[in-house]
Parts: sequence; C-alpha cells; structure tokens
Amino acid sequence: MTATLVESSLWRRLAAVEARVREAVATRQATDPTPDDPYRGLYLTPDVVERILAGARTPLAFEPVEDLEPSSRLGTLARRFSLSPLDVELLLVALAPDVDARFERLYGYLNDDVTRRRATVGLALELCGQPAAGAGRFRFASGAPLLSGGLLEIREPQLPALSRVLQVPDRVVAHLLGDDTVSLATEARLVPAVTTTEELPQRLGAALRACVGPLHLRDADGDAERTAVATLAAAGHDALVVDAAALPEDPPVAEVVREARLRGAGIVFGPVNAQQVRLLRQLRTAEVPVVFHSRTHWDPKWTEAVSVAVPPLDTVRRATRWAHALTEATGTPPAPQLVADLTGYRLGVAEVDHAVAVAARLALLAGEPLTLDHVRAGVRAQNGAGLDRLARRIIPSVGWTDLVLPDPTRRQLTELTRRARHRDRVLGEWRMRPGGGRGRGVVALFAGESGTGKTMSAEVVAAELGMDLYVVDLSTVVDKYVGETEKNLERIFTEAAGVHGVLLFDEAEAVFGRRSEVKDARDRYANVESAYLLQRMESFDGIAILTTNLRANVDEAFTRRVDVIAEFPMPDAAQRLALWDRCLGAAMPRADDLDLPFCADRFELAGGSIRACAVTAAYLAATDDRAVTMADVVESVRQEYRKLGRLVLSNEFGPWAASSGT
Repeated sequence: MTATLVESSLWRRLAAVEARVREAVATRQATDPTPDDPYRGLYLTPDVVERILAGARTPLAFEPVEDLEPSSRLGTLARRFSLSPLDVELLLVALAPDVDARFERLYGYLNDDVTRRRATVGLALELCGQPAAGAGRFRFASGAPLLSGGLLEIREPQLPALSRVLQVPDRVVAHLLGDDTVSLATEARLVPAVTTTEELPQRLGAALRACVGPLHLRDADGDAERTAVATLAAAGHDALVVDAAALPEDPPVAEVVREARLRGAGIVFGPVNAQQVRLLRQLRTAEVPVVFHSRTHWDPKWTEAVSVAVPPLDTVRRATRWAHALTEATGTPPAPQLVADLTGYRLGVAEVDHAVAVAARLALLAGEPLTLDHVRAGVRAQNGAGLDRLARRIIPSVGWTDLVLPDPTRRQLTELTRRARHRDRVLGEWRMRPGGGRGRGVVALFAGESGTGKTMSAEVVAAELGMDLYVVDLSTVVDKYVGETEKNLERIFTEAAGVHGVLLFDEAEAVFGRRSEVKDARDRYANVESAYLLQRMESFDGIAILTTNLRANVDEAFTRRVDVIAEFPMPDAAQRLALWDRCLGAAMPRADDLDLPFCADRFELAGGSIRACAVTAAYLAATDDRAVTMADVVESVRQEYRKLGRLVLSNEFGPWAASSGT
C-alpha cells in the first residue's frame, strides 16, 4: 500500500468530514446566544434554556459517499468487516481527532463541553445526517459491524446513549495509516502465505475455500502448526499464528480476530486442550478461517470442527527435508551418511528446520563446520522441561569404548540401536506392527546384578542415538493410593512423547513386577496396575529401557512385549582387569607396586564396585598428596566388601592381607 493511495482515499474522506464539521460549527454559531462567553458549557443561562426548549437540533443534509477505492486500506477494511457506507462515515467521524488535532477543539465546541474532545454518539449521528431517534443509532449496537468487529469502542457507558464517547482503537488507526505491525497482548505472529505443493495442505485449503471449517489438525511429530499455515496459504490467506500455551489468563480473543480480519488472514491456534473450550467456541464463530492443531484427539463436545490426522513424515521425505535444511544452512549438500544418521529422529518439517538453525548457530559460536554433533545438540535443544520434573535428565558423556562387556551383550545393544534407528521404516512403512493401536516404540530389558553396567549401557545407547537419557525416579511414580501410580506413569509417557530421549526405568520390577493370584483387594489393584502398564507399553512410541537385578521378577507378559533382552553377567578376570585400568584412569598417578592383574584375579567384583574402589583409593592417595599404591587399592576393596556385606578373608588378599587389616 503506497502513501499516495492512503492519502487519496483516507485524507479525501476526512476532508469531507471536516467540511461537515465546519458546517455544523457555522450553524451552531449562528444560533449561539453567548458566543464570546469563556465559561460557556459550564452553566446554562435563561436564553440558552429557551433555545433548547425552542426545538431540537436539526441533522445536516448528508448522503454518504460510496466511491471507495477497492484497493485502498479503507475500502479493503469496509469489505472485510462488511461495513455499510454509513458505517464508514461514522468510523471516519470517530477517527478524525486521532489524525488531526483540530478536530479535538471543534468537537469540544460542538459537544458544548471543552473536556469532551471526541465525537459522541449524538454528534456522530448529527454529522452523518442521521436523526437521534432514527435507525442510524443502531449502527452502534453491540452486534453491529463496527462494534462486533472491534473497529469502534463506546466509552463512558454510565452516560445517556447519545452522550457516550466514541473511540477508534489505536491498532485500527495505525492500520488505516499504513502500519502493518502485529501488536497484540498475546503471543502471536503473522506468517505470509507461501505457495505450497504439498498434497494435504492443498486439499485442506480447497475445503476452507468451500467454507468447510474450522479444521483441527492432529499429529504426533509436532508438524501440525506448519501444515495449518500451509493450509491457509493454499486457501489464499496469510496465517496469524497464536501460541495457545503462552496465552494470558484473560486472552484478548477479540483483538486476535480483529487483527486477522484487518490483514485478511486466517488464524492458526494451538496446541488446544480441554481447558480452552470457551476460547475455542469464540474462535469457532470468528468470520475468518480458523485451523486448530494439537497432538491429541478433538473432543466434539468442545465445539464443531473437522478433525484431520496429519500423517508423519516417512523416512524418504524426512531424509529429503534434512538434506534441504542442511543445504540451506551450509550452502553445500550434506554428506549422505550425515543425512542417514539424522533420519532416525522422529521430527516434523518445522522441527527439522529448527534443529538445523540451532545447530548452525552452535557451529558458528564454536568456529567449526556444522557436524553431526551440532545437529544432535539442536535436536536435544527442542526437548521441553516437562519430563525433567518426573525424571532425571542425563546428557550422555560415555561411548562404546567405555563399556567392558561380553560380545553377546554388545550385540544386543547394537540390535537395540538398529531398531531405534529404523523403526519408522520397519514398523511404519513396512507395517510390521499393524493394528491394535500399537505404537512404534522400542522397548529393551537389561537384566543383571547391580553394578554390571546396565545404566552406563543405557547412556551409551542414548549417546549413539544422539539423545538424552531420562532416568525415571520411582519415588515420583509409586504411590500407595489406588490409581495414583497409573496417573504418574501416564504423565511420564505423555511427556516422553514430546521429547527426543531414551526413557530408563531403573529397578523396573518395582512397577513391572509379576501379577499374582488375587487373594485380597491389594492383589486386585496391583494386577490392575500391571494390566494398565501392559496396555500402555503397547501404545508407546518412544524408546524405553527397563533394568532389573532379577529377570525372574519381571512379568512374562512384559517380557513378550520387549524387543531386545540384554543379559549383563558378572565380569570375568580379563574384563575385571580392563575395568580396573579404566576406572583408575590415565590422569591419576600410580605407584610402582600397583598390581592390577592380582586385583582382577582375586577380587570378584562388578564394574560398579570396581569404580567405587577406584574412587576410594583416589581419595586415600589425595589425602597424603601421593600416587595411588596397592595398599590404597586393597583398603578400598576391604571397605567395599564390608559395604556389600561380604566376608573379608585373609587368603583372598594373599600377600596384601596385612595391608587390608584382616
């Protein structure tokens, strides 16, 4: 919109308003008995009373001008808000003091009150040639276009109807003067329409053009908002995107709708929930296209809407999107292996773009080329904090080289990562887990004694997949009250669906234990809890790892639903030697008498216990500011034995029995 066109339309129409104001002022002056009285309007003289009683104010002879330029802002506004010619003139009368200060004084004179510097309902009707008791006054009713559309506000409702003050909101004034800045009291942004070739948005856009709506888009990959914007673009509208999660307690729905109508845009609102029913019903009646979105199903009790499921990206389309986003960020096509490593993330188009944008900034800050680690950090940056309140987040810092495990266990861990990477293709595209509401999750069971490396292995798997590890705190899950444990688990599974992480249930037999014969009410409710977990694991879409010290305690029904079972045996002598060496590390000084082969051969400890011994020995050495000696290691083993409740036998310590205090 050019300034010339604004002037040729708005200023010409305001000039006509000025002419009518001049005429009204002249008419008033001709019959004013006290034109020079500086206190006029503050009291009534007998002459003024006689003039008032002599007759009513005669409206100006006026016919509204109908030749609005269709492409002007005023003409476009009249079309979008269904304003009649009289509505336009009433709006201009109310608008005049906001664009020309002279009207303030003139209106004060015509109102017989220098403090009332805006048009009143009565003065606006007079200037537009409408009798005070005529049909024109109903253009100020709450359901009339000017007020229902938010273009005009009537102030001071305690006054008589004709004395109430008219005011045009600042946003409407700014729009008519050429300002396109979105200014709302809530989180919203305007997304200009961009041509799309996607089949679903084009089909839904055609439905909107046929007045089918509002629409609700449901998805599991967080891509519904982008699809909603593309749908409005296909229908020929910009999109005013409103973040429902950031709404204030009393959201200005009327302002949102007015902004959308001012810009000729549709509204994208979400993610919706059951607490927003009043808002949904208000938006349902908005005279603009509305598209809701969420990850949950639409409840028909909320309001009328057509719900459509947005299919997740398949592996081919996701790979294409990763390649496109990386090319845009770096200027060169990415390596095929980089794209292949990223395709396992279940992200929508918008999330892929956001992850790459974050990765590009991280690479720039580090002064490095964009790598897989940067992109993985970008993916993790999108994880919400909801699950942090229910589980402990661990950012993986270990890798395959830190594990000391037998080959069969390593193969099972590799199998777990393979399933996690390719689950969309196998379970989705190839439909190897069809029907029954089953999810595309991958569940593994790590079984073995305490300290055999189950938790560290889970961390390594998370690191290999480029995800965070979330360790569920069972104290926040298990509850003595009936039904509360299931609610807590449901919150965990729901939050886990929104993050890109690996869920770890440590000591899983506490919640995944065997069902028992029902002998009393406690047994019955325990079995109900187990049955719920069985059903919930079926529909889980994420990656979950269960650890247990005793596999026999886990219900067989859970075992059947597990994709990978990894056994963690106690380490043999060769593995214990490697564990002693790695746990002591390369930074800590070692004395010449340190005999690690002896420790590995004589002390049958799990990896966790060996690490605890190494830490204890390190503290003993640090206290005397010296290297770690064999005596320190033997003393740490003695302490660990007692902590584990094992007997400290002198023949087990051999020549170091005296150092052990046995």
